[in-house]
Amino acid sequence: MTKTAAVLGTGLMGSGMARSLAKAGFTVTAWNRTTEKARPLAEDGIAVADDPAEAVTGADVALTMLFDTDAVVDVMSRALPAFGPDTVWVQSGTVGLAGTARLAGLAREHATSFVDAPVLGTKQPAEEGKLIVLAGGSSDLQDVVATVFDAIGARTVWVGDRPGDGHRLKLAANAWVLSVTAATAQSVALADRLGIDPGGFLDVIGGGPLDCAYAQLKGKAMISDELEPSFGLGGAVKDSALILDAMRDAGVDDRLMTALHAQYAAAEDEHGDEDMAAVVHVASGSH
Repeated sequence: MTKTAAVLGTGLMGSGMARSLAKAGFTVTAWNRTTEKARPLAEDGIAVADDPAEAVTGADVALTMLFDTDAVVDVMSRALPAFGPDTVWVQSGTVGLAGTARLAGLAREHATSFVDAPVLGTKQPAEEGKLIVLAGGSSDLQDVVATVFDAIGARTVWVGDRPGDGHRLKLAANAWVLSVTAATAQSVALADRLGIDPGGFLDVIGGGPLDCAYAQLKGKAMISDELEPSFGLGGAVKDSALILDAMRDAGVDDRLMTALHAQYAAAEDEHGDEDMAAVVHVASGSH
């Protein structure tokens, strides 16, 4: 039974995933590029390693939750030589289709089993072990990683047996997330600029066929200007670019996502590390 896990990357998502694994009874070792940011995990019984190779030594599963492909390649180039013969690499950061292919190739070079497993959810679901895991990889690995996915997620969807299948569904889902957030920002900003309470927009859709829990969540954050990140603007910019790459390769019209990417990029320029809901400032013309 898989009971020893390493988590490489302990930002907004990775720290919550590490804690969820520890709560489920795993022996967890964590590593982060800035070690001090990982130190609080020690209070939850999680060992904090000084380098990636130390973190993965002896692990049944090593999970990466890093920002982009280059970051994962850099870290795993140091970690993979320390993998045991049966260690499975679970890659959960959103890196796109080309990035996933590159990482799967790196795994093959090191004769390492690889599961493409991006997740749906933000900081709070990560802390609560309620993410949705979208997995792509050999069916032979499903039992090996099942306990890990059960610890970090409320549900696992095995999309297909190819690395990249998990990402295909993740990009489609994130296109929806980015669209809903920007559309909510548009309506909140328009109501406000027209001189009415923007909360009225959320009230009027509430409970009806047009309602959406995510629109309510993000809309309230926009109205209150409480924008501590659960899904940061940097991630929205990165993910929208990855979605655009996938759209263009697939021949899907990309005009809406192009506009969304530009909005999130403009918001990031002015609002840095705030939540993606800060796109409301672009919608309102106040950025």
